[in-house]
Amino acid sequence: MTRPLPPHPHLDQLKRQAKELLAAYRRGDADALARFRASLPAAQGRDDASLAAQRLRLHDAQSCLAREYGFPSWADLDAFVASRRATANEAETRLEWLRLVYAGDIGGSMRRPRPAAAVRLLAETPDVAVGDPILACAMGDGTRVRQAIAQDPTWVNRPGGPLNLPPLVAVTHSSLVRVPGFTEHLRDCAGALLAAGADPNQAVGNRWPPASVAQPSETERLSALYGAAGQNHDPGLTALLLQAGADPNDGESLYHALESPPCVELLLKAGARVAGSNALYRALDMDNLAVLQLLLAQGGDANEPARTPPLSDWGSPLLWAIHRRRSPAHIAALLAAGADPSARTPDGIPAYTVALRYGMTEVADLLRQAGGDAPLSVEDRFMAACAAGDEATACTLQAQRPDLPAGLSEAQLRLLPDLAAQGGCDAAIAVMVRLGWPLGVQAGDWNATALNHAVFRGDAALARFLLDHGARWTERHGYSDDVSGTLSWASLNLPEESGDWPACAQGLLDHGLPVARAPADGKGGVLIDGHRKWFSEEVTEVLLGAA
Repeated sequence: MTRPLPPHPHLDQLKRQAKELLAAYRRGDADALARFRASLPAAQGRDDASLAAQRLRLHDAQSCLAREYGFPSWADLDAFVASRRATANEAETRLEWLRLVYAGDIGGSMRRPRPAAAVRLLAETPDVAVGDPILACAMGDGTRVRQAIAQDPTWVNRPGGPLNLPPLVAVTHSSLVRVPGFTEHLRDCAGALLAAGADPNQAVGNRWPPASVAQPSETERLSALYGAAGQNHDPGLTALLLQAGADPNDGESLYHALESPPCVELLLKAGARVAGSNALYRALDMDNLAVLQLLLAQGGDANEPARTPPLSDWGSPLLWAIHRRRSPAHIAALLAAGADPSARTPDGIPAYTVALRYGMTEVADLLRQAGGDAPLSVEDRFMAACAAGDEATACTLQAQRPDLPAGLSEAQLRLLPDLAAQGGCDAAIAVMVRLGWPLGVQAGDWNATALNHAVFRGDAALARFLLDHGARWTERHGYSDDVSGTLSWASLNLPEESGDWPACAQGLLDHGLPVARAPADGKGGVLIDGHRKWFSEEVTEVLLGAA
């Protein structure tokens, strides 16, 4: 049964409730254990002993509390409370509601859409969507949309509302289409608008900061189709737009629709071109073999050259697949579609050599069988042994060449942070570090050290290993910050279940990160080495607890 929120909820009060729940759980309180069992998916069906052994943390208590209040996550509860408290007048209330409905590229913020919070705010204050018919488009009110069309047929192609959206864009970008009970209503609104003459290619400029609603991007256009297929991955809306003549080659839709194979199939059937879209490369980023095969079957060029960094640093889908450590099945699909097994990186390294450098012996065998093998230098053999976790062979080669690994080129030394960025390469990294691999080398999509990559992923064990062997919190990355900045961004923005950032914080403290202080001005965040930074609640507690 859903608990009612207080009349005037405050996030600090809710945080205290979560901490009290966690404290009771740690005491073995029967009521607390029962609450976790009833509301936290990871705790369901567990007896008291196994539940206690899970060593639940603050984010688990927050998730449990949010679900008790009827929200799917703490982030949704947080967004709902913040939006309700931030509204001082009717116009501001509507704008806050729309920013829960739409992603930041439409709403002009850095926020993700929070449909659950938007639905709750709409239920508690139904007048929030009254007024401008664009608000009816956002929530899928077909009656009001048809009334607006009857009063002024030209309205269907005229931007309006607090976010200055064309009606069809307002419908297809609404995250409420993901909420049962709203999906069919939003599809109905799209159908009514199209039947009344709405341009299926309606679009707006991207409002993602530093752009804004008032000054959207003049070059990046977000179409109604992108909202349907790329943002919300809704086949129903996608089909309606394509049937009405929406251009499937809008530069965004196919690339962003890859998480939804039904939308991809609709786009390809309507004539979406794979060439030039970077869709093959993104399918490899996502590790989606089925979508990769679909794109290749529908005209994708297995040798399509990449035009922009970091893709262009590798040169072809085959080499990008190896860099992303994709499976032999991915490589086989590319080879079957005509990928050149002898492809080389822009600096001349054969795909076969790259595969061995990444410890991918099965992939190297596939390339060799396809005629793509190449001679290996001592440096290549040393790197291959390290990447395979074969310390004995690596030591033998090091005995022959005592200058290894220090004598490797700068490009070759990037293997360590590249592997740290991928995850699942701890054995290889351990061999490399024990044999003296320099820890300060930067690489990866955001030009970071191995420690930065480990902390970014919340891999506390790897982070501590690197720190134990000389890595330092002061190491920089490509966004002009150090490891504390990496910890800040990751702990606030990545799913809590995917990493252990509190343990990363403790590891950094144990290896020289300055003790954090609470700022005297009360404006939030913590001070580390004189710089104000923000972290998740759990990480903040660890950092301040050291004081």
